Amino acid sequence: MTRQDRTTPPPQQYAERSYRSPAALVGGVLLLLLGGWLGADALLRGAPHAKLTAVFALLLGVPLVAAFTLRPLVRAGDERLTVRNPFRTITLPWGAVEELRASFSTEVFTTAGKFQLWAIPVSLRQRKKANQQALRGAGADSPRFGRDAGAGPAPRAMADQALDELREIKERVAGRAEAQGEPVVRWSYAILAPLVAGAVGLVVMIAL
Repeated sequence: MTRQDRTTPPPQQYAERSYRSPAALVGGVLLLLLGGWLGADALLRGAPHAKLTAVFALLLGVPLVAAFTLRPLVRAGDERLTVRNPFRTITLPWGAVEELRASFSTEVFTTAGKFQLWAIPVSLRQRKKANQQALRGAGADSPRFGRDAGAGPAPRAMADQALDELREIKERVAGRAEAQGEPVVRWSYAILAPLVAGAVGLVVMIAL
């Protein structure tokens, strides 16, 4: 009778989760459309000095708006947490993540320090509304009013719910060998280079 080889099953893989701010995306697109319209008007109708000023203003404004509205992203996978902020991209193996916290902003604490999660903004108004709904639900569940057995979980603000999901992923995968390593921080020169060039050029044009 032959012995069958027993192999350890591979860790279960989960789909990556991405988090962005819908309000920031909409605001960024509107600002870029407005800036493009104003810049195009200056380039078509303005004097040479105004045209050059408009070019530098666009070089400054477009990357700046894109950096704070379109660029921020948080992506959570089985091995790492990727945080894309306005001017930096931080790659965090889950083993290096110590804590995720949301007070006035969402932050991740790691072995290399603290990083803000720009893509998951904290809305105090939304949190207050969720807390009020939770209190009303707790009152309705009291013996005086009769408990609603079909009631779902207490409502949560979007930032708090996102951090709950990230904490769940961290607890599930942080011990894996593939999730170990040191944080890596990379600057976004594709944003910084035109921004600096536009700022310098705009200062020169205003001084002339």
